Amino acid sequence: MPRRNNFTLPVLGLGYIATCAKKAGFNVGVLDAESNGLGVSEITRLTNAAAPRWVGLNLLAPSYKHSIAILQSLSPEIQVMLGGHQAKAMPREILRDRQIPRIDAMVLGEGEVRVEQLLADIQSRKHLPLVYWRAGENDEEGTAASAGDKARYLAPEIDALPFIDRSFLSQDPFTSNEGRIESNLVGSRGCPYECSFCGAAKSANPDISIRTRSPQNILSEMQWLAEKHGVTAFRFVDDLFLANARFMNSCLPQFIESSVANKWVWDATGRINVLAKADDTLLSLVSDSGCREIALGIESGSAKILSYIDKHIRPEMTFKAVSALTDRGINVKGYFILGFPGEGEADMNATIEMIHKLWDSTEKSPGTFRCSVFEFRPYPGTPEWHRLIASGKYTKQQLLNYEHVDCTENGNKLELLERDEFNFSVNIQFGGVQVSRIRSEVARLMETQKQRLR
Repeated sequence: MPRRNNFTLPVLGLGYIATCAKKAGFNVGVLDAESNGLGVSEITRLTNAAAPRWVGLNLLAPSYKHSIAILQSLSPEIQVMLGGHQAKAMPREILRDRQIPRIDAMVLGEGEVRVEQLLADIQSRKHLPLVYWRAGENDEEGTAASAGDKARYLAPEIDALPFIDRSFLSQDPFTSNEGRIESNLVGSRGCPYECSFCGAAKSANPDISIRTRSPQNILSEMQWLAEKHGVTAFRFVDDLFLANARFMNSCLPQFIESSVANKWVWDATGRINVLAKADDTLLSLVSDSGCREIALGIESGSAKILSYIDKHIRPEMTFKAVSALTDRGINVKGYFILGFPGEGEADMNATIEMIHKLWDSTEKSPGTFRCSVFEFRPYPGTPEWHRLIASGKYTKQQLLNYEHVDCTENGNKLELLERDEFNFSVNIQFGGVQVSRIRSEVARLMETQKQRLR
């Protein structure tokens, strides 16, 4: 498909791995093909021309077939390392997928420490936890490590990690439409929640321990980015930055003490169940520390669906949290999903009605509300994936059959151009509403949102 937009989210995970490898003395590079608009043939041409010892790919379910095409075109002398969400969710299936010519190391989970050791000595894979490889017709796994070593390999001390070398990222820092130089950060790793559709669900990541960076470590990276790159706006993209009251009460006062609000602005993700219960003191900390916008995973306006996906919220909590934030001048971006399994017409209408009510109720607030709406699609390894497979109604092949969906009508709907990379589907009706109707509602809501922003 031709590109419909010019901005993609940065590959922070690969940025961390590359930065750690560089610090250890290895000559590494990151080719962010998506942000550079590169096709498979150009990716492999550039890679083979560079002739590296190793090539590492981040496997994601929607782009898995493109990864296979790249691997099939690589020079056979290049050693192959794989990782990413798809590798973690389906390691055995990938090892046995003979469309992939060779797999010298498949690293599941946080890879900074193990990748460094593999680059130094491929034989180290025999002693590293959650590292798999293919040897002839068989697949093998690294030996189990001691508890201490396992924690060091799988959950490195988060404050000890170096700040990402931004030369590895094609579009970070970037200049926003408002003219600010902005950058993306991670303030924590891991998630304690079990949202059924999410790849970060705790049951899908039993190897990941929940860790938050110290406030001083976060402030140091913000200051470094400001001095080195002129950054004045920061976006925390992890799941937990505003999802833990204890961390907020520890971090945000230090933001205020450091006069963050006088120098910069910042955005973050938050949890409705935390923010809806927050008292005035905690909410004032958020606004006084320079927060510009909070992204909330609202998902649905139906209490039935919220219970089904294990979201730990009720619709009234969403209204309370959004009102509390926008009344303090903090913008809110709400994420919604249409087409969940078991979702009927009434459930979808409840979500649509909620979006309109949130638009209307915040019309005159100091802070704004905007929505981002998506069609449901299953991801391997998530609780929902396992539930769908266990139902006996679907095969893994059906649930992995992702196809691009052009909501822009061949580029004619200008309001939807920048969402193009997020529009894909397995074309299965999981609930009581037809897929075509779900897509038309997604397109209508997003067109309306773009028009409102004008």
